[in-house]
Amino acid sequence: MRILHTSDWHLGRTFHGSDLTAAYEQWCDYVVEFTRSENIDALLVSGDVFDRGIPPVAMVELLSATLNQILDHTQVILTSGNHDSAKRLGFTSTLLKSGLSIRTDSLESDHAVPVFNKDSELGAYVYALPYLDPDVERRRLSPDPEQLLGRSHESVTRRAIERIFHDIQNSTASANVPILAMAHSFIVGAEPSDSEQDLHIGGINSVPSGVFQPPKNVPGFDYVALGHLHGPQAVGTLHDPLMRYSGSPLAFSFSEENHHKSSVLLDFSEATTNPDSGARFEPKLELIPTPIYHPIATVRDSFSELISGKYSDFSEHFLRIYVTDDERPRNLVARLRKVFPNVIEVHHDIPTVTLRTDAIRASKQNPLDVIDEFYETSGGRPLSVEEKALVTRLWDEVKNRGQR
Repeated sequence: MRILHTSDWHLGRTFHGSDLTAAYEQWCDYVVEFTRSENIDALLVSGDVFDRGIPPVAMVELLSATLNQILDHTQVILTSGNHDSAKRLGFTSTLLKSGLSIRTDSLESDHAVPVFNKDSELGAYVYALPYLDPDVERRRLSPDPEQLLGRSHESVTRRAIERIFHDIQNSTASANVPILAMAHSFIVGAEPSDSEQDLHIGGINSVPSGVFQPPKNVPGFDYVALGHLHGPQAVGTLHDPLMRYSGSPLAFSFSEENHHKSSVLLDFSEATTNPDSGARFEPKLELIPTPIYHPIATVRDSFSELISGKYSDFSEHFLRIYVTDDERPRNLVARLRKVFPNVIEVHHDIPTVTLRTDAIRASKQNPLDVIDEFYETSGGRPLSVEEKALVTRLWDEVKNRGQR
């Protein structure tokens, strides 16, 4: 049993305004080919399939074409994230072709999705949790309609997991196969980036990893496939099940320039037990690098050095550039774009100087001297002859107006 864990495709998003359609097409082609060539038994997408509730038509068509190709050889399980519209993503879930499971309703998350291998033998069970909005789910998931759950992600997630463990105890536990969970949450201790939407609601936006630990004498999860955070990372403690964020396949902010984008390949053919977490089938785990459309980077140097060829290796990068010249070069952005066609941000990076109020002796100085001293103190150089002449002329004009 081989399962590929992905999340946070965010189809339709841009990179600081730059179109990423070609990058999404590259990613989708890659997933189709990888799942085919590597004999993947199931593809998991743990939320945020689209970037917004009403995605662009082109992205809907891209997802539809991609899923149709993957479903010819691989099962797919996907859930809604906080960016998706659960109703729009899930409205055709009962009508679509065999092999595709879409989980957007929290009340269905305790219904396990069976995963079969290439010989049509049962290989695993997957419990797929969509993103849980506390304001919506605290009533829907409550065992007592008159008693709402706490208004937090922890509260609604804990209750959803309790329902899953109840189902495990009464049904799937007898099947001696791995059990996986999917969730779209911010787990305590994980490392976020700038491109994720804050899940802050009601004062609590995170979920302790311990909610995924099973009750006594109930089989636990062998793997938890997490979505929401865009940086690939493991989370949890020694006694938690094996759990990871696959991360987004594309970078969406400069805070992700040091991410090594990947998806998670789970191989249960070499699974081992883990007495600490209670896992019965802990898989062999491999991080699979995803294709890179444009690398992202930040460079900082003088304008002359930037255009000298010193940074020629960055010609295809999405770039954030800090120019360190004392004076801003003319036509800065246009001239940089000739060298770096994918420059996204340009900043004139000069040191800032904090002045004390007594640093300039304004009361006993000529106003022109005050301006000259201020410029030298804050700008790092005195006014030029031409600049002094300009300031003098403007000052005389202002003074003459005041005397009329």
